[in-house]
Amino acid sequence: MELLTIGAFAQAARLTPKALRLYDQVGLLVPATVDPESGYRLYDPDQLPLARLVAQLRRIGMPLATIRTVCGLEPAAAAEAITAYWQQVTADTAARARLATFLVDHLSEGGTTMSQTNPTLAVRCAAGCDTGIVRDSNEDAAYASGRLFAVADGVRGPGGAAASAAAIDALKPLELTDAPAVDLLTMVAAAVTDADRVVRGLATDEHQPATTLTALLRSGSQLALVHIGDTRAYLLRGGELSLLTQDHTWVQAQVDQGKLDREQAAAHPQRAVLVRALGGGQQVEADLALRTALPGDRYLLCSDGLSAVVDRADLLSTLSAATDPEQTVRNLIGLAQAQGAPDNIACVVADVVTA
Repeated sequence: MELLTIGAFAQAARLTPKALRLYDQVGLLVPATVDPESGYRLYDPDQLPLARLVAQLRRIGMPLATIRTVCGLEPAAAAEAITAYWQQVTADTAARARLATFLVDHLSEGGTTMSQTNPTLAVRCAAGCDTGIVRDSNEDAAYASGRLFAVADGVRGPGGAAASAAAIDALKPLELTDAPAVDLLTMVAAAVTDADRVVRGLATDEHQPATTLTALLRSGSQLALVHIGDTRAYLLRGGELSLLTQDHTWVQAQVDQGKLDREQAAAHPQRAVLVRALGGGQQVEADLALRTALPGDRYLLCSDGLSAVVDRADLLSTLSAATDPEQTVRNLIGLAQAQGAPDNIACVVADVVTA
């Protein structure tokens, strides 16, 4: 069969000669031969299916390095790789859309106040974990520093503890970044994507670990909140205890749809079934929010080993007591133990004070 010139091949493949020259340079689509006298690239018509595939993958924004990998796969494996790529694109786009919506709303209400921070604020904090009375292993993790507070609850089974630790470890580099408040959510969203990738990398042939994650990253008076799963964040302000997160569980979805009331959900046998988690499902979708901290605020982050067994009134009473964060953490774990502690317990208490 007669070879095609680069111009004719480009037209048939719906590519440009410039693109073909680039794909030749990177080894993605090498011409069948090069004329030794003219230097013209000549292509075999049998190369058209590959060229058209490359063109289509470029149209969906796939990087050249990824295209090279996909083109080397069998059709079924290539289809899976394209599906995984597009799921990630969709997740990233959704996260950016949520962030853009939040920024528009925040700037519409507050003008340029997002860049203002209060350098006189400081945080006193403590973290604690306990295996509980029933379990013989601990898959929870808790972390607290001056800038980052985080709790993660690994799904029970092989890799659960590693998954919760990896989720928090992915956020720790953000402690060292002196970023303005407006950048906090973008940084946290990227870190969560990295955490999801790490957790998925812990998979074996028999088991895919997963974990929840609830965290606050502070910059001055601004707090970036990230949440996925059924770990929780509470705020005690002015004597009132507010829940800042919504559980990503099957029963919560039933409550939202009016199919269960809260009492039924609390006693439901599937109350711990997650609909969102790092490492679980096809893509990560975390809730993001930016909050302003005030002196006197007390934040509680905890796993369901605390929130599922200790009622709201006891949480309020314990958090309202004039005890430091370390003692408050011990008291909260003690409350869960008094209720039988059927699950691991993890919690962080952070007090916002004037420096």
